[in-house]
Amino acid sequence: MSKKVAFYTLGCKLNFSESSAIGRQFNDAGFETVAFTDQADVYLINTCSVTDHADKKCRKVVKEALRHSPNAYIAVVGCYAQLKPKEISEIPGVDIVLGAAEKFMIIE
Repeated sequence: MSKKVAFYTLGCKLNFSESSAIGRQFNDAGFETVAFTDQADVYLINTCSVTDHADKKCRKVVKEALRHSPNAYIAVVGCYAQLKPKEISEIPGVDIVLGAAEKFMIIE
């Protein structure tokens, strides 16, 4: 049985494109991509810093992921993660925070 990964992407078209590229990395590593509302082993949240309520939205999405799968590994990546890594790392349930350049090394 393969491990499952789910994605939640906030922001611009570039973020959606990058989430797709990261998804291919997970698939190449043997993960099955599932809907965010499904139970997954890993939830990757690709954040945006342009939205007015980035912090509030990020917290909400982390809580939602943990409702679907309480023991899941939660990764927060992207622009907002780049700007406020300490703040995001203090959100209960977040396991890793990766900025813009680091997000493509998530599999490692």
